[in-house]
Amino acid sequence: MIEIIPAIDIIDGKCVRLSQGDYGRKKVYNEDPLEVAKEFQDHGIQRLHLVDLDGAVSHHIVNYKVLEKIANHTSLVVDFGGGIKSDEDLKIAFECGAQMVTGGSIAVKEPELFASWIQRYGSDKIILGADVKERKIAINGWTEKSDCDIINFLEDYIAKGVTKVVCTDIDCDGMLEGTSIKLYKEILQHFPSLYLVASGGVSGIADIEALQDAGVPAVVFGKALYEGKISLHDLQMFL
Repeated sequence: MIEIIPAIDIIDGKCVRLSQGDYGRKKVYNEDPLEVAKEFQDHGIQRLHLVDLDGAVSHHIVNYKVLEKIANHTSLVVDFGGGIKSDEDLKIAFECGAQMVTGGSIAVKEPELFASWIQRYGSDKIILGADVKERKIAINGWTEKSDCDIINFLEDYIAKGVTKVVCTDIDCDGMLEGTSIKLYKEILQHFPSLYLVASGGVSGIADIEALQDAGVPAVVFGKALYEGKISLHDLQMFL
């Protein structure tokens, strides 16, 4: 059964969603992310993908107080990302209650540091964030595109011990027009034992079912929930 992971993206302490990573196309869905997290928990959700969008375009973690509040007032397993740029940021995230941390930009810009985190904390706690635009890895809140191809990027980090990857197709993200299932199938053909978390483009239950049929282990989504394309009740079949 595919693992269901709702996302909460944070700007200025509020629950928001962007379209294709564009900070100029922001929509606020709730002033209180804890309220959203509690609702997820009440419907049987066990894991949360929490993203600090302010941190993603800064040089450090920003919305750690939101993480701390959710971790202290729910039983959700929180995977936190955005703004993890240093040992100090990583320490703050874990001390504030993150049980897993996703690193993307840092894995591109400082591969030795990121590899040291995998060795120090283990591959269950350190998740690789692979944000893709036209097959190339994007960094800094998706504002920059690198020259690194997704398959080569994954191959390098799997050799360094990575076992879990959140892969977001930026062109799909927030568009409610379907996932990049062809890309995910290609990734799993190359790395069949990878715990691949698909992210971006989920428009309804059919997209989740298609990912499950393709053998994708887990899926992150948010906008489809916030826009009413999927209800929390609909997700019961996967829980």
